[in-house]
Amino acid sequence: MKNKKKNGKYKLKGKVWIYPGVSSVWHFVYVDKKDSEKIKKTYGYRARGFGSLPVEVAIGKTKWQTSIFPDGKSGTYLLPLKAQVRRKEGIFEGDIIKFIIEISFTKKQK
Repeated sequence: MKNKKKNGKYKLKGKVWIYPGVSSVWHFVYVDKKDSEKIKKTYGYRARGFGSLPVEVAIGKTKWQTSIFPDGKSGTYLLPLKAQVRRKEGIFEGDIIKFIIEISFTKKQK
């Protein structure tokens, strides 16, 4: 996974995978380990429920707000990919995608 951090934004690349389970509908991409460690070190103390951090995400022409979640098994953060975004951008399991995340606390949360 390649990455590049510029102006507080993380430019990343990762493989889309489906969470194993009964319904298998949750699609995710890992934030690489190196950037996950930087994010946790910088923002971890501000984590919310389940250790989540609010982010703004851009994939292709689609932008939205969501959260990244820590994954203890991989030691990385997970980015959930909404079905609406996957459909709009033509994203499927196994695809390698480029995406940008920016940790996004509101003024009230700062």
